Amino acid sequence: MGLFDFFKKTDSKELEEGLKKTRESFFSRLGKAIAGKSTVDEEVLDNLEELLVSSDVGINTTLKIIERINQRVARDKYLNASELDAILKEEIAALLHEAKPGLMASGAIPPKPYVLMVVGVNGVGKTTTIGKLAARFSREGLKVLLGAADTFRAAAVDQLKTWGQRTGVPVVDRGQNADPAAVAFDAVQEGLKQGVDVVIVDTAGRLHTKTNLMQELTRIRKVIQKVIPDAPHEVLLVLDGSTGQNAIIQAREFTKATDVTALAITKLDGTAKGGVIIGISDEFNIPVRYIGVGEKVDDLKPFNKEAFVESLFGRDIK
Repeated sequence: MGLFDFFKKTDSKELEEGLKKTRESFFSRLGKAIAGKSTVDEEVLDNLEELLVSSDVGINTTLKIIERINQRVARDKYLNASELDAILKEEIAALLHEAKPGLMASGAIPPKPYVLMVVGVNGVGKTTTIGKLAARFSREGLKVLLGAADTFRAAAVDQLKTWGQRTGVPVVDRGQNADPAAVAFDAVQEGLKQGVDVVIVDTAGRLHTKTNLMQELTRIRKVIQKVIPDAPHEVLLVLDGSTGQNAIIQAREFTKATDVTALAITKLDGTAKGGVIIGISDEFNIPVRYIGVGEKVDDLKPFNKEAFVESLFGRDIK
């Protein structure tokens, strides 16, 4: 199994279970919103708008969905309310499809080493996500190396080294308070020297509101490019799905600071705010590469839009 095969696999049963809270808390209420209605009228659309907003889809994306459904009602002249769930699935899937895929989803032969630069604020599960990726890549027979460039957070380097020990993946580090760009440079250089398949560079997860700290991401990127001019090949932004709209705010700030090419949305199993994936994907036109639906190593799932939409609605909306 190659590098790309990982991104084509999704365990639908585990995904459905991981999104259970979102489905039960919001999307399963769609049936109640249209109860007793024979057509999609203004009241139904108002109820649908409230459901989407309350599930953290976001105002702009919600209005886009409502407008599209309005257009279908006008075009078809008559729209049965019982068909609304199927139509909603189609419209949500269409918004997710609009996100541009990154290199790792394109089917092209990846460069070697393939450099992933991982960004995100503290507490979103960034380092854990890196560890889970390292475990999966290693299990698939790929040679992986980690760069501990999150040198400011207490114990961040040790946390990454612990993941390295668990997964049998080497970690390049200079200890806490070292220059992050220097660590990133060393990691990529060492990855090139050892001929590894993937280099994953952790970065400092400090507050996204501090502009000077965000500028450091640009410096790290430039230093990496001194070793491999077209690297990093993927800039993965990790967001905590349980924070809802705050995740969208973070995405907005990080996309300003660096060229984010993919997203990982974590902690979806413990929240009813899974709809934030739709809003983020639509607003930023950035593909969601992974979603976290549990604490186990295998609970970081490659994102598949069809499986995601089906898991949101599940069997509850019929």
